[in-house]
Amino acid sequence: MTTELTTERRPVGAQAALPELRQLASQLRPFMKVHAGRSVWELAITLVPFFGLLLAMLWATGAGYFAALALVPLAGLLLLRIFIIQHDCGHGAFLHKRSSNDRLGRALGILTFTPYDCWRRSHTLHHASTGNLDSRGFGDVDTLTVREFRARSWLGRQFYRVYRHPVVMLGIGPAYLFLLRHRLPIGLMREGAQYWVSALATNLATAGFLAALMAAFGIGTTLLVFIPTVLVAATAGVWLFYVQHQFEEAHWDRRADWSFHEAALKGSSHLDLPQPLRWFTGNIGMHHVHHLASRIPFYRLPSVLKAFPQLREVNRLTVPQTFRPLVLALWDEDGRRLVSFREAARLRT
Repeated sequence: MTTELTTERRPVGAQAALPELRQLASQLRPFMKVHAGRSVWELAITLVPFFGLLLAMLWATGAGYFAALALVPLAGLLLLRIFIIQHDCGHGAFLHKRSSNDRLGRALGILTFTPYDCWRRSHTLHHASTGNLDSRGFGDVDTLTVREFRARSWLGRQFYRVYRHPVVMLGIGPAYLFLLRHRLPIGLMREGAQYWVSALATNLATAGFLAALMAAFGIGTTLLVFIPTVLVAATAGVWLFYVQHQFEEAHWDRRADWSFHEAALKGSSHLDLPQPLRWFTGNIGMHHVHHLASRIPFYRLPSVLKAFPQLREVNRLTVPQTFRPLVLALWDEDGRRLVSFREAARLRT
């Protein structure tokens, strides 16, 4: 049942010849089967603790027990897991019917501050163009090549430096993305009414949910509990997404040389998280498998690594190894690797 993988880098300009990766993708199809009972169970063991914890914090904080706010990180991780379930809905990988996935995804978007239809469209484009240097800008972290960076004006280079700074990427970025950017269908404003409806309906539903909490527990208490919870989930989510595609041995090609299967496997990392982080993140660290076969439910991803042990070491990163990618900001087309600004400056000499 196993397929030997070729993970060596091919020469620049060579046409992808990867029947083994296409064969592997075909062999992963049995893992795409949704187990409805398991999906309902995963939803229940995520939502029930989240709402229980949220209500407990709201009550305790409203009563003056501010120590309850120490539970915010745990609530944030549960909210992150809710987002992972919403993510699987977007891929049609959580429930059997697309309509059921869509209804659940839209409902969960009320909690995650994420308009489901807008996000699903952007994320679909991300999967379709991962690692393609000529199709950047859809649902991913903006990445310039060394040559593109040098060709920018002084002001443009400084702006990019600020944008790629870890403090901005993991500090300001998550708050902007989930609290502000998602309020409008940015990037899809001219793509049809569906995305405006998605964004505005999510805004109204989220506002109604927060208003109900405010009526019961007070404005200050609700904001003090819920906003930090969202920010914890958002920051953890952005960190995950960043290290899933931004690492030194990542894979990028121009369109003429680009291959979906090669980019999916080699352009995505395997973030090997310890438990319980693997549970809270819904196994999304196994991102190389997810990109190769996005309709595999998150709870079946570990089974893939058991069946195909050769996938375990492909682009494997441990938590300590995720610090180095935070300073990598430019793609060196000649060296075929991500480099830091300092390394890019040395390339000039």
